[in-house]
Amino acid sequence: MGKEAVVSRGQLVEIGGSFRIPDIMERSGARMVEVGTTNRTHRADFEDAVTDQTGLLLSVHPSNYEVVGFTAEVGLADLVEIAHARGVAVLHDLGAGCLIDTRTLGLGYEPLVSDSVEAGADLVTFSGDKILGGPQCGILVGTRDHIAAIRKNPLMRALRCDKLTYAALEATLMLYLEPDRLSERHPVIRMLTEPVDQVRERASKVLEAVGQVPAKVEVVDSSGQVGSGAFPVEKVASAAVRIVPEQVSADAFSRRLRKGESPVIGYTREDTVHLDARTILDDEVAAVALAVRTALGVEG
Repeated sequence: MGKEAVVSRGQLVEIGGSFRIPDIMERSGARMVEVGTTNRTHRADFEDAVTDQTGLLLSVHPSNYEVVGFTAEVGLADLVEIAHARGVAVLHDLGAGCLIDTRTLGLGYEPLVSDSVEAGADLVTFSGDKILGGPQCGILVGTRDHIAAIRKNPLMRALRCDKLTYAALEATLMLYLEPDRLSERHPVIRMLTEPVDQVRERASKVLEAVGQVPAKVEVVDSSGQVGSGAFPVEKVASAAVRIVPEQVSADAFSRRLRKGESPVIGYTREDTVHLDARTILDDEVAAVALAVRTALGVEG
């Protein structure tokens, strides 16, 4: 406790719920040492900051934003070289954390967990949900000695996952043993990679199933974001069912959808409600259509 943790100013991230890296470090008892600037941090900044009080060099992947323009950052391999030459550990916080190269799925690049391990990071942290697609949990990968030390921390027993979380995580990870079938079997990967023509076809099926209702209902082109700490600026082409209620406001209609027997969550834009068909499964078409009809006051 009380050791220094050195981190670039450009990586002091905040994610949902005001979850901030500086606050976490303060609660841990570590003394945060900021180096560099928001947009540029150099190798020499880390080298000059390491002292006999340094316990860790921290690298945080900015998974929910992107800094562009006049920028510079220190690569993980350089951090590892600096740290290990001084007997200091490196922690790489990946945020989402990918097990496969997302470029093979037609998406942009997100750092791989295996890349961090191969670069020599002593500890790598990432989420079990998000792009990985499993239960909500945190995953820690690292060297035997560092993992053993963490296991001995008294907080470990209080914070460890339960058996149901482990079971759900195992079922998710098993899907990755057949990477060629991920787009078929993995719901998150399927939603991200499905051709837009198929998405549009499903939207048309929802439209047909909705039928005559007191609203203008049509299929429109749309785009969405991956979210969940990955691809912060990348758009995914999609198709949505656009609904303009005639007798209630879009907000009231959206509220009815959320509170229905089978809740349906869309997004409201310019007093219209959009249901993105990329996130609707084939066997959910009838249920979604029924929820729309019910929320518009049409029986059956």
